[in-house]
Amino acid sequence: MVRATTTPKPSSGRRQPTPTKANLTRCEQGEHQREVETYLAQLGGFGKVTVDGRQSDADCVAIKKFQQRYDIRPAVGRAGPLTYEVAKRLATTDVKRCSAGSGTTFCVDLTRQTTWVMRDGKVVAGPTVTRTGMAGYATPAGTYKVNFRNLKEWSNPYEVWLPYWQRFNGGIGFHETTTYLHNSAIGSHGCVNLLHADAVRWWELGKVGSRVVLIGRRPGT
Repeated sequence: MVRATTTPKPSSGRRQPTPTKANLTRCEQGEHQREVETYLAQLGGFGKVTVDGRQSDADCVAIKKFQQRYDIRPAVGRAGPLTYEVAKRLATTDVKRCSAGSGTTFCVDLTRQTTWVMRDGKVVAGPTVTRTGMAGYATPAGTYKVNFRNLKEWSNPYEVWLPYWQRFNGGIGFHETTTYLHNSAIGSHGCVNLLHADAVRWWELGKVGSRVVLIGRRPGT
């Protein structure tokens, strides 16, 4: 019986490069690298970032985590305009501007399009992103109370389901967004749109009678 044999190919003498973690995970650097690094370092909770304006593996991971949390698409770790805008809005939200008082208060900064929840003067959720009424349907600033809640409310005027519905002013309330929240060309018909995770959390924290404070005004409305 003759066994088949293979003749080894002659070595070229050059060593093949060993794959590195950097080669496998490095993200493309965006035009707002340093700014996003600065805001993520300020916000915390997304991993270690180095504020030097240069993309690194750690920066890549942190930016991706931030993008995934706030549904920024695509979540590829690149510090582009939308990632920069969202990070800036969140990092510059002044939670002390909301006159929370005692009990649970839902706060909305219409100018920055952010929202958070306070209980007995302390932040218990957020700030996170939101989208309020578009031009012609501006969400009004003021102080209100949640007066009705429904896990899944049907909107007769707009023929759409509104998950995690918490109404606080006429036909205006909090609910999970039914469209891509970061499409700034559109908006709600006055409601405060939330990402799914935030809508669930707001529902868990709220009840009929919870205070709602809206400050500022959405740009362009």
